[in-house]
Amino acid sequence: MNNTRKEYLDACRRRCRADLVTDILPFWLEYGLDRVHGGVYTCIDRDGTLMDTTKSVWFQGRFGYVAALAALEHGNDEYLEASKSCIDFIEAHCFDTDGHMFFSVTEDGRGVQKRRYVFSECFAAIAFAEYSLASGDETYAEKAVKLFKWILEMLETPGFLAPKFNFEARGHSITMMLINVANVICQVSDDPILQERIDRSIDELEKYFMKPEFGTILEMVGPDGEFIDTCAGRTINPGHCMETGWFILDIAKARDWDPRLVRIGTTIIDWAWKWGWDEPDGGMINFRDCKNFSPQDYSQDMKFWWPQCETIIASLYAYQATGDEKYLEMNEKAFDYAFRVFPDESYGEWYGYLHRDGTVAQPAKGNLFKGPFHIPRMMLKVPALIDEILE
Repeated sequence: MNNTRKEYLDACRRRCRADLVTDILPFWLEYGLDRVHGGVYTCIDRDGTLMDTTKSVWFQGRFGYVAALAALEHGNDEYLEASKSCIDFIEAHCFDTDGHMFFSVTEDGRGVQKRRYVFSECFAAIAFAEYSLASGDETYAEKAVKLFKWILEMLETPGFLAPKFNFEARGHSITMMLINVANVICQVSDDPILQERIDRSIDELEKYFMKPEFGTILEMVGPDGEFIDTCAGRTINPGHCMETGWFILDIAKARDWDPRLVRIGTTIIDWAWKWGWDEPDGGMINFRDCKNFSPQDYSQDMKFWWPQCETIIASLYAYQATGDEKYLEMNEKAFDYAFRVFPDESYGEWYGYLHRDGTVAQPAKGNLFKGPFHIPRMMLKVPALIDEILE
């Protein structure tokens, strides 16, 4: 790596650290943190105005995790208190009587909606684990493991989460998510179920979801990995693929750069870049069809905030794993694009939804799906990775 690259990476590191503590986290602490009922609001307009008091249960866990991670990295008690506020709100209000968490609740914690998946539980589990690490309270490590086992039980109980359909399918999202959830909890627990689930998920991704004939991971396949030749079955989500790639490389790193896992992770990242990077306009595109038909999702050619964040992280992991300069070039393109078009210079934080040409589609800073997670996680991960790469 030449000096120009080193200087560039150092500038990226400084930009992330500065933006995190002077822009992103202050925005959510000022406008999002509910100091009356606890937890965090995410339906926030461009200037910080609260648009809707409905709370995303995902984001109670997501911000609980991010705030604890930030407290651990920066030693800030305010971040740790914000994490605990989200965790207390989760425990007091976000579990229904059957043990399955809500998707959204009112500001004071009354259930609004449930969905047929376990992502609320996944994010609550990583919040418990990261808070345990940051605070030293081991009871939350135990809660994280208990919740992880309950997640697996729900997934393996026929009919608990969803009605029976006339066909069976495997989903990429939950398969890759369980890798990261288990890996975060591994910081505070050596329960064997965590490594077992990591290995099982990686094996399933390689066996069922990786499709060399299309050069991609698919979002949905049959129970034995069968290709489902429908619009849904042909869907490629490049952002998810980037996220999966770095989740696997994070495991490889913990295992002394296991060569099989490096191969799997970097292959997925290479595929995601090929399908996702928009060479004319820059940025990672939302959806592609593996047969190059028109994707059915109406946002297919938009640029959302989170795939850019995951690409920035994934490319650094891939460089760290291989030393291949192409990943630094990938990182530079992704970083420059994201930090050029997404930050709101007038009101702070990032826009979430851009048209393909990079113009703003809608300026709100949050809703039930966008909030303080992908951006601050990226701004915490990137400096740590660059520290390791440069030192």
